[in-house]
Amino acid sequence: MTKVLQNNILATSIKTIALSLLMTFLLSSCGGAKLATANEQMERGEFYDASRTYRKVYNKLTKREERPLKGEVAFKMAECYSRLNMSTNASASYQNAIRFGYPDSTAILKMACSLQAEGKYAPALKAFEDYLKLNPTDKVALNGVAGCNMALASKKSPTRYVVKQNKIFNSRRADFSPMYFDSSLDQLYFTTTNEKVTGDHRSEITGMKKGDIWFSRKNEKGEWQKPEPVEGELNSDMDEGIISFSPDGSTMYLTKARRSPSSNTGVEIYTSSRSDAKWSTPVKLDITADTLSNYGHPAVSPDGQWLYFTSDMPGGSGGRDIWRINLKERAGSLENLGEFINTAGDEMFPYMRTDSILYFASNGHPGFGGLDLFKATLTPSGGWRVENMGQPINSSADDFGITFGNGENGFLSSNRGDRRGYDHIYSFELPDLKILISGYVLDKDEEPVPNAVIRIVGNDGSNRKEVARDDGSFQFPLQRGIKYVMLAGAKGYLNAKQEFTADDAEEDAEYIVDFILASINKPVVIDNIFYDFDKATLRPESKTALDEMAQIMRDNPNITIEMAAHTDRKGSDDYNIKLSHRRAQSVIDYLISVGISEDRLQAQGYGESRPKTITKKLAREFPQFPEGTVLTPEYIESLDPENQDIADQINRRTEFQVLSIDYQMY
Repeated sequence: MTKVLQNNILATSIKTIALSLLMTFLLSSCGGAKLATANEQMERGEFYDASRTYRKVYNKLTKREERPLKGEVAFKMAECYSRLNMSTNASASYQNAIRFGYPDSTAILKMACSLQAEGKYAPALKAFEDYLKLNPTDKVALNGVAGCNMALASKKSPTRYVVKQNKIFNSRRADFSPMYFDSSLDQLYFTTTNEKVTGDHRSEITGMKKGDIWFSRKNEKGEWQKPEPVEGELNSDMDEGIISFSPDGSTMYLTKARRSPSSNTGVEIYTSSRSDAKWSTPVKLDITADTLSNYGHPAVSPDGQWLYFTSDMPGGSGGRDIWRINLKERAGSLENLGEFINTAGDEMFPYMRTDSILYFASNGHPGFGGLDLFKATLTPSGGWRVENMGQPINSSADDFGITFGNGENGFLSSNRGDRRGYDHIYSFELPDLKILISGYVLDKDEEPVPNAVIRIVGNDGSNRKEVARDDGSFQFPLQRGIKYVMLAGAKGYLNAKQEFTADDAEEDAEYIVDFILASINKPVVIDNIFYDFDKATLRPESKTALDEMAQIMRDNPNITIEMAAHTDRKGSDDYNIKLSHRRAQSVIDYLISVGISEDRLQAQGYGESRPKTITKKLAREFPQFPEGTVLTPEYIESLDPENQDIADQINRRTEFQVLSIDYQMY
């Protein structure tokens, strides 16, 4: 059974009387293709048959005086195509109705909706705006404008969901409304109109064979197998489909067509019981005494207490609404889900994922075209927060009939990309975000630190450890929106700490954090310590490096250090020793001022007595000085003036050396 529950035709204009005269003429001149026949077919909901009859009538209207009637026939034909989800045909027919002077402005609105369902958002937007000039407060048109703008914007920022058609479930006809049988997730039931269903007659409503309920199993490898009809007495030559199960799997709730030659097509909810893997003949579920309204699309709540369903019964918001009834105490428990969920349009195909999260399809909330899927979350105040699931879950076509497996994956129905309007089953999943932190653990010479260990602790309670690779690299997976503290360390090196927060962006990301570890066994130069010329006064631009030094002391609370300053070869030995000592003491004084204990610090001035030995890092930076070269006065004096200045600059440095690693604060 396809999606026949759509809006009724809006009222026609005052020119109906004049048009009826032409209809009388037509009835006597069109042979077998009678307009009255088409109207009767449409009235009964036989949209496929009616569309074919209207097409024959339309093609016979060739005279100029028949243009008004041709416009009316085009409009009715468009209405049939719309109900058959054939948006392209519907758009063209609405355009023809307008071209031939169809007098009701709703043709513009209907054309806009069909263009939107085709994904032609720019012309749809113009048509909605044209209609709003005539009816500025029309809710459908206002929603259409909002939906078209939303669709145009969402093309630049779709959700991360991945949607794919599952060919194993789909036939050459319509297959839709999938539903897992139970929590094992190894059986999937759905509605199909494939050529092998029960019965030989084709539906006057859709032109396809009438729907049956089929299912697919997973094999021992977890692969879905070729679908087959359910066993038992469930399927008949009538339409069956759109199902839900009781929590224990013993009862199926299904939608079944009500067909009678003397009345319009309708749908009702039935139940079927399972025994020995077979399903019994369906039995009608009495919801109300109202036999004129439609009841379909059942959805049982996870606790088995409530049955949610779709109906056009009186007392709703208009169109088709979602209602619910208590299965254990049906009398007096019937209730409409209210204005947060239901609109003047159609709300259908409910699915209760939890007792407070409802999914449903609607063409009354702003969407991308046709039916869109919405998620509704129950709020503490008793209302619902409704949100469109976005692209690519939703498309310009009809998207409906969703079911979830574990996590953010499952199946849904859509007729996207099918000009015939046939529905198909699609899988969807929300891939895990790939948020990584990576980097290197290196020493001060930018060489890999062997066997470095990195610990990362998150404010979500996570605590992990990783050993860096031989090249010093490491990588961790992270969660978004979490604050992390990382600590890197290795034998013979001081610890180094980093803090950061992974942002909330819904996108893959990789953070880069490098750790530079200071050796315990050799002096470590503190870069970017600056003094005024020929003075021991620290310059303001030294603060960043000094604060980093203070953090090293905090991250390694058991060490004591010697802070040493060195000068170049210029000036007397005695002067340079005193100047360098004062400079070292300036650094000590700063560290004490920011909270580092004085008894962990020792100042020492070496003047020019300890010339720098060129390290591997310095050799890369200054290739004119080979690695291992000692920058003595004699060596420097052998250089040209430019390189003498560079060598003197390298010798002017501030270093720290670890003295002990067993300091205890008393």
